Amino acid sequence: MNLKQLFTLVVAAFTLLSSCSQNQQKENKQPNIVIMFLDDSGYSDFSPFGQVKIETPNVQTLAEEGVIFRNFYVPQAVCSASRSALISGCYPERTKVFGAHGPKGRGLETSFATMGEVFQKAGYKTAVFGKWHIGDQPETRPHNRGFDESCGLMYSNDMWKHHPENPEYWGKYPIQFWENGQVTIEDVDFEHQEMLTKWYTEHAVDFISRHKDEPFLLYVPHSMPHVPIFCSPEFDGKSGVGLYGDVMLEIDWSVGEINKALKENGIDDNTIFIFSSDNGPWISYGNHAGSTPFREAKGTTFDGGTRSATIIKYPAELEGNSESTKTIFTIDLLPTLCHITGAELPGNDIDGKNVWDLIAGKEGAKNPHEYYAFTNDNNFQAVISGDGKWKLHLPHNYRTLIEAANDGQAGKYDYTAKIDLSLFDMENDPYETTNVIEEHPYIAEKLIQLAESHKQKFFSEQ
Repeated sequence: MNLKQLFTLVVAAFTLLSSCSQNQQKENKQPNIVIMFLDDSGYSDFSPFGQVKIETPNVQTLAEEGVIFRNFYVPQAVCSASRSALISGCYPERTKVFGAHGPKGRGLETSFATMGEVFQKAGYKTAVFGKWHIGDQPETRPHNRGFDESCGLMYSNDMWKHHPENPEYWGKYPIQFWENGQVTIEDVDFEHQEMLTKWYTEHAVDFISRHKDEPFLLYVPHSMPHVPIFCSPEFDGKSGVGLYGDVMLEIDWSVGEINKALKENGIDDNTIFIFSSDNGPWISYGNHAGSTPFREAKGTTFDGGTRSATIIKYPAELEGNSESTKTIFTIDLLPTLCHITGAELPGNDIDGKNVWDLIAGKEGAKNPHEYYAFTNDNNFQAVISGDGKWKLHLPHNYRTLIEAANDGQAGKYDYTAKIDLSLFDMENDPYETTNVIEEHPYIAEKLIQLAESHKQKFFSEQ
């Protein structure tokens, strides 16, 4: 063998070893995480969940590539509480993040770790592009809560000078657009709202492309379709069924752009893509609100408020084009993602548990929770059994719609509606129509005991 042949052999061996090493690194790479969390989207707004007014092909594709979850819940059907539960793995009653905070609100205390901090510590690149709404003070904004990159609004897009019911109050606080800890638009107006979905999506796609070779957490909490609703000029009138349809088409486009970016960068198989909503629709806004088949809507503890249409895609581990009726709460996502990625759980107490076996559909898998709890603001109102079969409402008042308004105006509610102690068979009556407490006294008693224990744990000071 001459020197030239020896050199060629060495180069070939080196290339082979390098290729093997790269493949091994790819196999061992921690999975990426993408979470898209819509604002006030209705359960029936997308075709995989029964929507028929417009086609949403990209959400449909995501469903065909992933798993549809029919019984996925938030613990409170209001903005800040719901987002805090997702990002911290804690019930609102633990963190005391109830309802929806306004401008300069404290939000989630720094003693509770965020998903960003957990995965940043685990070596992930982290980003949030969208509506934050769990802290609008220096130390509680996203750039100080574990997110390397961020852009968006600090609270709901209706908290501005054009508010339909209280413009004088909300006009005191110009709604700002932030990027990486700096205000880049001092007073967001109509022309900026039109671009929110597009801007968030463009930032997300760019982030994926720049960090394809390292694990990342990408959180995209869209401002839409929370009122006031807007879409970019490219989608104006495109649905043919009005502005709400146009807004949903743009969100569907956003899903498609992010899904496409994962594929084009060769990281689709190793990425967990979660698509859901913070709560049900704000039905008082009529033609500017989504729809749900379940009882009531946003701002209640009935399933119309707390059950969110959800898809989880993870090609490496989950069989696509499938469905699950297992009951899962958003508080479970943080510990489950920690389990999948090997990241350490937060040092503070959390309420969520690892439910990977349920998500993966493993035979015989059971929910580790004996029950889940629902609140509305700081009122503890209901529990559901861990298997999702039985739901107990404690006596409470709730709001129910009297008359919806249209075109961005708020309708009227009756706030004096009341439900007595009630048990619902959610397998046979998912619409919570028939109280079966007298037929199943032992089940009711068990759930009452669990509710009392939960109340003592979190609400004993009230």
